[in-house]
Amino acid sequence: MKRFPSILCAGITVLDNVFQVERFPEPGTKTRASDFTAVTGGCAANAAIAAARLEGRVYLVTPLGDATDPIASDIVRHLEAERVDCSGILRVPGAISPISAIFVDASGERLIVNHRDQRLAEARIANADALLEGIDAVMVDNRFAHFVLPLAQAARARGTPVLLDGDEPTPGSDALLAAVSHCVFSADGLRATAGCSDLAEALSRVQARTGAQLAVTDGPNGLLWRDGGIVRHIRAYPVAAVDTLAAGDVFHGACVVALGEGHDFEHALGFAAAAAALKCRHFGGITGAPTRAETDAFLRERAAEIRP
Repeated sequence: MKRFPSILCAGITVLDNVFQVERFPEPGTKTRASDFTAVTGGCAANAAIAAARLEGRVYLVTPLGDATDPIASDIVRHLEAERVDCSGILRVPGAISPISAIFVDASGERLIVNHRDQRLAEARIANADALLEGIDAVMVDNRFAHFVLPLAQAARARGTPVLLDGDEPTPGSDALLAAVSHCVFSADGLRATAGCSDLAEALSRVQARTGAQLAVTDGPNGLLWRDGGIVRHIRAYPVAAVDTLAAGDVFHGACVVALGEGHDFEHALGFAAAAAALKCRHFGGITGAPTRAETDAFLRERAAEIRP
């Protein structure tokens, strides 16, 4: 298997202001946070950081605010500190970058308020093929589906694996779903896409609309994936969750690294489940993403625990 694969992540990037609180604030009240951090967020950017920590050589393609936007400058600084190549970032004239305020309570659950400049959705990639030179696997999200679609289509034409983060559907999501080789949904994203509450049935309904290999994550309930016509289950690793923010993004970053290394989908899902579980142990969103050494050690420990 190939080590240090070249990974391209494309989609949304956000600056997350994360507050740790005992409980979510009630309307009309003030709440003191016990901790705070400002970190990079957004599906594609977080997946890029996770993939870089897992020894991928990572390139990020994302629309951000223009050259005068201080939010964009903060985001790029965070990404470059994580060894993510930012040369593919598009600065959109007149726009400001997405920003979020996020509250994480004592159980690790989160409450998010987000602002996104609609001008960012109008950005387009000029030359998708040039961005794909030397890339082993691609991960895209559907927040800016029309923006990432040419990349997904060009990558599949090359035979390069393309993983979709299946969040709740947006305009263009159906075309994107048809263009990728793999898709891992969140539970809410799959239900919204399929119009069905039962996750196994929802996977079957979506499979009729795409040739992609499909899976869905469901927090502590683990994940389901379609193996041919059979829906199989992978258990979640039990951890004491401190912060679930970015756990899904870490999952996608780990999954695309494993695909880029040449592993099959089942192996990639198991590797991603371990990385996501480790992230949940730490407060601070993507700052809790594990390294490759930590993830490999965790998997060895769990294998030893179940060995006869």
